[in-house]
Amino acid sequence: MKICVFGAGAIGGFLGAKLARAGAEVSLVARGANLAAIRANGLKLRTDGQETVVRLAATDDPAELGPQDYVIVTLKANQIDAALDRFAPLLGPDTAIVTAVNGVPYWYFHRHPSEWENRSIASIDPARRQWTMLAPERAIGCVVYPATELVAPGVVAHVYGDRFPIGEPSGEISQRCQRLSAAFAAGGLKAPVLDNIRDEIWLKLWGNLCLNPLSALTGTTLDVLCSEPGTRDIARAMMREAQAIAERLGVRFRVDLERRLDGACKVGAHKTSMLQDLERGRPLEIDALVTAVQELGRLVDVPTPTIDMVLALIQHRAEALQLYERPALSAVAAE
Repeated sequence: MKICVFGAGAIGGFLGAKLARAGAEVSLVARGANLAAIRANGLKLRTDGQETVVRLAATDDPAELGPQDYVIVTLKANQIDAALDRFAPLLGPDTAIVTAVNGVPYWYFHRHPSEWENRSIASIDPARRQWTMLAPERAIGCVVYPATELVAPGVVAHVYGDRFPIGEPSGEISQRCQRLSAAFAAGGLKAPVLDNIRDEIWLKLWGNLCLNPLSALTGTTLDVLCSEPGTRDIARAMMREAQAIAERLGVRFRVDLERRLDGACKVGAHKTSMLQDLERGRPLEIDALVTAVQELGRLVDVPTPTIDMVLALIQHRAEALQLYERPALSAVAAE
């Protein structure tokens, strides 16, 4: 089984190391100092106080790798559009694209049982390029629950978690999902195949939607955001709006709002990815986490006053730091 992990950052490096140690033929697409370190010293994975070195193919030129069985996309959502041309050499007739990316994925309305089937989402795929070039038929949804950190070039620290639920947009329990799930399991990871992957996407997004921008705006960690009454109230309001949108789209939440926030609080003094990016001067992943939810609210006629307010604040904050550029929402997103 040939697996390419496209984007060998914290999550990508963690996944690549785990899958390679289980015997899969794994390659990484990386760049810069991270790529140089992986080539020179192998990928170093730190977990439970121990460091393991994994040797595997790494390149910044996907043409060197050829067609794959699976391409696992672990880029930030705001990096995918610029990388689209580089996917072509990896795609054979049956290559699956596994979207291990936070937020609403490009394929969201593929095989969606609603009047919006085959619609793309302007805030994440403004020119419909992802839909066209990656093709929704290739997509396997994947929700990333582990917390990892790229602590140095080629060095990934695993903080907690081992779950990567996967599923077809159609809800089918497909052979390709079962094979991928088995490969994850062989690497010591949990990747149950779900028949309702959109429900799981929304459960993760429910927290990311509010806690990521609030952390970037306040500079505080999850435990503070979820326990301080003022920020918890803002998070609650955003989550209620998001829940109304998701339920209009047929989503069911398997936990309630307070339990979701309590779960985030138990993570402790952890900085969200958006706060980490802001502190390191990297572009912020705003649109897939927040703007897309606002857009879906407009689509299903659900008001989003709190989401609108927090989105405006984080957009202005990120623009002032030159870490964000607003999407071209005038683009046509209909089928």
